[in-house]
Amino acid sequence: MLTTIAIESPRQPGIAALLRQSAEYAQSLYPPESNFLLGVDELELPGVTFYAARDASGLALGIAALVSQGDGTAELKRMFVLPDARGRGVAGRLLARAEADALAAGIRQVVLETGPQSDAALAFYRQCGYREIAPFGQYVGEEFSVCFAKDLTGPGTSAAGPSRGADSP
Repeated sequence: MLTTIAIESPRQPGIAALLRQSAEYAQSLYPPESNFLLGVDELELPGVTFYAARDASGLALGIAALVSQGDGTAELKRMFVLPDARGRGVAGRLLARAEADALAAGIRQVVLETGPQSDAALAFYRQCGYREIAPFGQYVGEEFSVCFAKDLTGPGTSAAGPSRGADSP
């Protein structure tokens, strides 16, 4: 199955459904005050790059956003793959594209936050070379946050993440 990854507006067709499903999934696992989801308006702000994965028919299969922190770091947000598309490498391709673009833009490190009950996401990020770090920013003191980082410029690192394996929910 052909999957394309492109930078898009979060208002493109099919994206609202993925954003809604992503929010519903997070809300099924964690209390509302522990969900740190960016809305469409926030995903359109300067410094945010929004990615969509689509199949050959144009169906949106997955999304991700990269938010530049202005200090050589970017935060990965709203990573989500349609349940029916999981296990096909969509998340790996989304992440690889975001990392490659980050590196090309001078970003040296990507950080992210997920939750302790998001088993597939935890395994996926570890498989892709992310290491667990202390909570940062708004996640400090948050009991339902697990934070990760990946250095994009260090020895043995690559912006080309896996194109196979578990997909992030």
